[in-house]
Amino acid sequence: MMYPFCKYADETIVTFSNIARNEEGKEVVYVHFERPMEYGFDSIRFELPTYKVVYEEGHYSEIEKEMFRTVLEKGAPYFYEWAREGGIQSA
Repeated sequence: MMYPFCKYADETIVTFSNIARNEEGKEVVYVHFERPMEYGFDSIRFELPTYKVVYEEGHYSEIEKEMFRTVLEKGAPYFYEWAREGGIQSA
């Protein structure tokens, strides 16, 4: 299950997963960035807490990828908290 986080001005949608287990059995959260394009989508998915790219398709620039990593580094504790809670609870 993926939960919505935010939408950027360029139409990139950010979602995050429930707590999952990676191949080593460690708790992880996946954060996915996806932007619609004429030909389909630009997509990239990171694994927390390693910030490793686990899926990539399309044409996100290196500058955009670094911006995403910054978002992840600053927000990792929150992504874990929200993943445990089943998404962001807002009024």
